[in-house]
Amino acid sequence: MDLLHKTLLEYWGHTAFRPLQQDIIESVIAGTDTMALLPTGGGKSVCFQVPGIIRGGLCLVVSPLIALMKDQVENLEKKGLSARALYTGMHSREIDHILDEACAGNLRFLYLSPERLQTETFRNVLPEMPVKTLAVDEAHCISQWGYDFRPPYLQIAEIRQFFPDVPVIALTATATPEVTADIMDKLAFRNGRLFSKSFARDNLIYMSIAEEDKYNRVIRICRKIPGTGIVYVRNRKLTEELAAFLSGKGIPALAYHAGLGQEVRDKRQSEWISGKTRMMVATNAFGMGIDKPDVRLVIHIDIPDTPEAYFQEAGRGGRDGKKSYAVLLHEKADVIKARQALKQAWPEVAEIRKVYNALCNYYNLAVGSGRECSFDFDINDFATRNNRNPRDVFYCLKAIEQQGYITMNEGLLEPSRVMMLVNTEELYRFQVKNLSYDPIIRLIIRSYAGIFSDFVKISEEALAARAKRSVLDIVQMLRHLDQSGILAYQPRNGNPRIYFIYPRQDVAHMSFGRNDYLLRKERAEKRLEVMIRYAVSDAKCRSLVLLEYFGEKGAVRCGLCDVCLKRNTMGMSTYEFDQVVEVIKPLLLSEPLTMEELLVRIPAIQEQKCVKVVRWLIEHDKINWFGNKLVWSKRK
Repeated sequence: MDLLHKTLLEYWGHTAFRPLQQDIIESVIAGTDTMALLPTGGGKSVCFQVPGIIRGGLCLVVSPLIALMKDQVENLEKKGLSARALYTGMHSREIDHILDEACAGNLRFLYLSPERLQTETFRNVLPEMPVKTLAVDEAHCISQWGYDFRPPYLQIAEIRQFFPDVPVIALTATATPEVTADIMDKLAFRNGRLFSKSFARDNLIYMSIAEEDKYNRVIRICRKIPGTGIVYVRNRKLTEELAAFLSGKGIPALAYHAGLGQEVRDKRQSEWISGKTRMMVATNAFGMGIDKPDVRLVIHIDIPDTPEAYFQEAGRGGRDGKKSYAVLLHEKADVIKARQALKQAWPEVAEIRKVYNALCNYYNLAVGSGRECSFDFDINDFATRNNRNPRDVFYCLKAIEQQGYITMNEGLLEPSRVMMLVNTEELYRFQVKNLSYDPIIRLIIRSYAGIFSDFVKISEEALAARAKRSVLDIVQMLRHLDQSGILAYQPRNGNPRIYFIYPRQDVAHMSFGRNDYLLRKERAEKRLEVMIRYAVSDAKCRSLVLLEYFGEKGAVRCGLCDVCLKRNTMGMSTYEFDQVVEVIKPLLLSEPLTMEELLVRIPAIQEQKCVKVVRWLIEHDKINWFGNKLVWSKRK
């Protein structure tokens, strides 16, 4: 057994790689810059984790998703691999400790957000890190032509100068050919290789259904298709409303959105994964990093903003390779709502600047201050104080984040953590001088191993019970020990946070790139229009629409979606249908013809077949009537 398969078996328990994984891994191990385009569920993490193990040294992983970073770090640690993550809200001492561990060669994997690359703290120690592999997850974020552009990603190429011989592997699940080329360019690929798995999902059946009574249609779909499912909705209120409706009809369902506490989200997610509840009704906050292979049904009751988002969310169905359904429900009003929502999501630049000023004033930051500072953030309180709509505030903050000035996260409940900062001799001297703290110090040392060498998770409640003190007493004592420099104490915090990457800017000198901003807005509008056409048109196979958007040429229709099923009722194969179209199209493009004239022109084709194809093309707006004559629609 070769080293690659030994590594896969030892750490993952698998004997074989998924399609393309081995080719990608071998490319990275050979030191080649590598672009991996693998759709949702394709096993992207293995593609950089295996090379990270085999190449040795440190594998630096850039990722924008804190929840996903935490999940992967926990999984690597369970495998016995040393891994840590740097993200907003961590104690400065913990950040320093992790960076020290990375520089000392004690870490195999270090995950960090792209914004962290810009900090002085990180840049100062970067040259000392034994980096052997650089992985860029969600790499589409580096392209302003992509659907989730984040300017800090552009800093990644700069750090390559410190490690000229280190290969970079860029990974994404969704990218058009234009975005893929831009990713490779922005990451300064040198004779790089592109590995792209087909976006086709043979077991996933796409359906788009015009429906005004969506709730009852969801009920009928759930009763017809057994198994676990997800229903995606646009806002938090609807998750609760629809989940209650489904449960009331005998279909166990839970709501999931970012407004719920982390403990509630984790519990509901666990119940859904284990099968205790059947349907999860969620906003797009749900799904990233969740590996549940037996999802049989993914329903959208609103038109998604982008084909990329839809493909990823729908793609959470059927990862086990068994038949699953992706159903999009829509009505006429949805198109208007989708366009209005897009307009709201791209506020005017002047409004964005006002919100940035208000945000800095909210935290009493003077111009030039606030660099690398993070704060708890209550968007409703901020909106109320500034007489603004919370949703408008959110989109302005997203725009500021996209420009690279701040980052914001929705809140992840972290257990409290502590680490001793002094050696045993210094600690003893402190205990002698501060006898009231001696019991709690001894209790902490007895309760948590490894506290002198690393940050460990603690429970204030457990300590209070053992010490027979109140939780408030324990918290106050830990804070005093932190202020005294005896230990570093990071209290648990599940609140959303704002992190200032740069000091407060004078808005008059803010680099906002108005032209780039408007160009990205234009691209967003085009992506929405693609999604609207996908939803409302029934002229082309659903799978083909998505495959062509992602640049796949020569794909054939799926034969299973709602469009294909309608065509299949004609009693003709795809080959027969296409043959008739190839004859009809040039004739009607050259001149309008009546049905009789058309039939006379093509005596070699059975009349019944020709009539069926023409009727289908008329129904799907490929052919139009011009008086009593047929004409091919040149717009199609």
